[in-house]
Amino acid sequence: MLNYFWEKIKKIDYLIVFVLLILMVVSITSIYSVTKDTRFDGSHISMIQFYIIGFIAFFGMSLIDFRLLIKYAWYIYIGGLITLVLVIFIGKDLNGAQGWIYIGTLSVQPAELFKLVLIIFLSFVLYHKRKKPHLKFWSDVVPIGMIAFLPFALVMVQNDLGNALSYFVILVGLLWIGNIKYTHALIGAVVLLGGAFGGTQAYIHFHDELVESKLLKSHWMARLDSWLLPEEAPSDTVYHTRNAKLAISSGGLSGAGYMEGGYVQRNFIPYAYSDSIFVQIAEEYGFIGSSVLLLLYFILIHRMILIALECKNRAGPYLIVGIIAMFIYQIFENIGMFIGLMPLTGITLPFISYGGTSLLINMASIGVAMSVKLHGQEVEEDMPDPHAVRPAATRTREA
Repeated sequence: MLNYFWEKIKKIDYLIVFVLLILMVVSITSIYSVTKDTRFDGSHISMIQFYIIGFIAFFGMSLIDFRLLIKYAWYIYIGGLITLVLVIFIGKDLNGAQGWIYIGTLSVQPAELFKLVLIIFLSFVLYHKRKKPHLKFWSDVVPIGMIAFLPFALVMVQNDLGNALSYFVILVGLLWIGNIKYTHALIGAVVLLGGAFGGTQAYIHFHDELVESKLLKSHWMARLDSWLLPEEAPSDTVYHTRNAKLAISSGGLSGAGYMEGGYVQRNFIPYAYSDSIFVQIAEEYGFIGSSVLLLLYFILIHRMILIALECKNRAGPYLIVGIIAMFIYQIFENIGMFIGLMPLTGITLPFISYGGTSLLINMASIGVAMSVKLHGQEVEEDMPDPHAVRPAATRTREA
């Protein structure tokens, strides 16, 4: 048994491990920079503890055969839905979103955990449709869409738009690799882009009527106002995004220097240790530092793409594409909301923002990708089908 684990550990992609270690250093030093001498002082110590647990999750998931996750995907999905339902009844409100369950002093965000749950279950469904040349709209695309819509609706009830949208992005990524027809993809893209453009224009033109009718919650309207109507929105509504843009632009090429950022050090940026951590990096390290961070993300995603390409088992690439879609969305949304490209949401910057649940799920997700590398070299026929009964002759031969 020890020899088995040792052989697997030797095959781990240590460039990925090295990138994770660099991201850990960036995270801890950045959190220390913005929390020193504040009421959050000491958060970097907690982040070190989170990273220790995260690396345990990473290596643990790496050594678990990813095919077991596919095999028990139904149970994982149902368990995940139960936690999302529980949040509605016993969840605690934090920053406008009712998405946290407290177990003693430990806080858990089920919506974050469900990202990996959804990736596993959609990969399971698509794997068992792999023999079809294309996904059919009514028999395949619609049921798969409903699988993602159910948790999407549960999380939207919790006021957590950022995580709810991540489920949609994961769905789109997996439908694409699952061989959705180009015509269906094109129609979907046109509908989504047209709906997004039409929705934003309608929001701008009928803003006053929406305020009076109270069709949208004030929590959402404040964030949409800061994105679509920054000149007309109240100063307290655009305070966060306006200061973030000023801080990022003041960083210039090389930044103000470590712990020298005027905006983040004087607490002009809310949640600078968590959701707004990119603002600290951009202000104190400038364009160069921000570019290095993006390069680290690129290396991480590139290595996962290579693992997917080398995998001989179709279920592995499904998992990796879902994980990549999740990371790309989180990175784009988190950075985009501070430079005016996206609305403000509660999405964390992967591996950098403070948060135990977020870091744990991100490290576990990389562990799943690494499991594909370690266990994905068996041919497609070796993949166990949980719904199939193996012939007696096959069982005897394997014994």
